Amino acid sequence: MRRKLVVGNWKMNGDRARNSTLLDQLLSAMPAGVDCAVCAPFPYLPQVGELLAGSGVALGAQDVSEFPDGAHTGDVSVAMLADWGVHFVIVGHSERRAFHGESDGVIARKAAAVLAKELVPIVCFGETLVERESGVTEQVLVRQLDALAANLSPDALQRIVLAYEPVWAIGTGRAATVEQVQAVLVFVRRWLARHLSAPERIRILYGGSVKPETAGGLFGLPDADGGLIGGASLVAESFLEICRAAARAAQGN
Repeated sequence: MRRKLVVGNWKMNGDRARNSTLLDQLLSAMPAGVDCAVCAPFPYLPQVGELLAGSGVALGAQDVSEFPDGAHTGDVSVAMLADWGVHFVIVGHSERRAFHGESDGVIARKAAAVLAKELVPIVCFGETLVERESGVTEQVLVRQLDALAANLSPDALQRIVLAYEPVWAIGTGRAATVEQVQAVLVFVRRWLARHLSAPERIRILYGGSVKPETAGGLFGLPDADGGLIGGASLVAESFLEICRAAARAAQGN
């Protein structure tokens, strides 16, 4: 049985009181048979890490600097994240690409920095609506993935987590169909097979308006290894039901 990974991305949400309440509700009912992580905003990493301690739910961050230290005002280094017990780090989220102008090269270098400190990068990739409707989805994905191969050794590449997030399905309530998602996952597995000796070991998550009612179908896909969950991760029962769907899908596989 291959366990699924479900990662909650809180984005720029939360406060100390709400964080505590949400995590109390999650940890009291987290199902067995699924790997789970919570990626909190930087200021709340110490609090969230303390609340997650000993729970089996991993602590994650939402971004990181590509630089180890120095004159980079406002940035946070991988060493700082490791200091607070962070395990996963999201890099290349579509919002970082769109609103902060992060290039494929920057994202690949961030992934390399994360791996250098023995943390696990969750590398996001995906196409916009214009790109999908223009029929260039595969070209866009190859460009994003090729940047990783150009900056990471095969051994390093083998240790990442990938997260496919069609930009047109993030925060819009418009989820991709299971057929669309599986087609991309198969394409990515083929790309991985050209670069790695064990492509099946890499987890590929789906992110894009995953809801409790759609999670089962998405997680049941042959090449889906879990989900990167945005808005639904802020509602305890929704996130728990998504985790339960992941556990059931793993049993079914």
